[in-house]
Amino acid sequence: MFDDLKNKVVVITGGVTGIGGAASLGFAKVGSKVFAQYLGGGEELKAIEAAGITTLKLDLTARDAPQVLIDTAMKKFGRIDVLVNNAGSLVARTNLDALTDDFIDKVFDLNCRQLVHCCRLAADIMKKQNSGNIINVTSIAARSGGSAGASVYAGAKGFVSAFTKTIARELADHNIRVNCVSPGTIHTSFHDRFSTAEKRAATAKTIPMQRLGLADDCTGSFLYLASDQASSYVTGQMIEVNGGQLMP
Repeated sequence: MFDDLKNKVVVITGGVTGIGGAASLGFAKVGSKVFAQYLGGGEELKAIEAAGITTLKLDLTARDAPQVLIDTAMKKFGRIDVLVNNAGSLVARTNLDALTDDFIDKVFDLNCRQLVHCCRLAADIMKKQNSGNIINVTSIAARSGGSAGASVYAGAKGFVSAFTKTIARELADHNIRVNCVSPGTIHTSFHDRFSTAEKRAATAKTIPMQRLGLADDCTGSFLYLASDQASSYVTGQMIEVNGGQLMP
């Protein structure tokens, strides 16, 4: 179904754990050449590398880190066909009355600033190729708002969604499509860290499918958006993967 993704070079940030790790394995299974950035991984890193995926440990919020990422991928593969910007985090649950400049900077540096530069640098390469796909990971929180303590994260993901639509217009003339995957509540280490078991169980009861999502539930959407064969007329869109939790 995704034959055109074979041998395509796919760069994935946050590409070892959770949703990004599942995406890396999914692209590898269809024959793509995957380059996965990560910061932490443990056992998941072993599975990624066992699948023949090239990895790079890198803190994307560090100065010039996006340039290092793109330069390293180009040195390894000589082109970039697909960029998946998955790296991001809530950082911490922090209510409005406790927000500080330092905390806001951390959330926006991780979820927005590095993503902007990764898009900019990859787009420069894709323009020369006259082809490419950029897939940004936003969140259900971008449309519905986050739960208590997630206001800055939800705002950052709202930025990702709006930024994606704008650059989709800018890059269309260069045969570059730009879209988002927007996960709902996906049970990964993210929600183990930031949500209690009771909160996760209560959320599952509000979802029509009566369960939280799994990382693998998002993989098909990444493959679909990356495949020109499957989605050549799709750009500037948010693909919601949430079990009916949000129906825009």
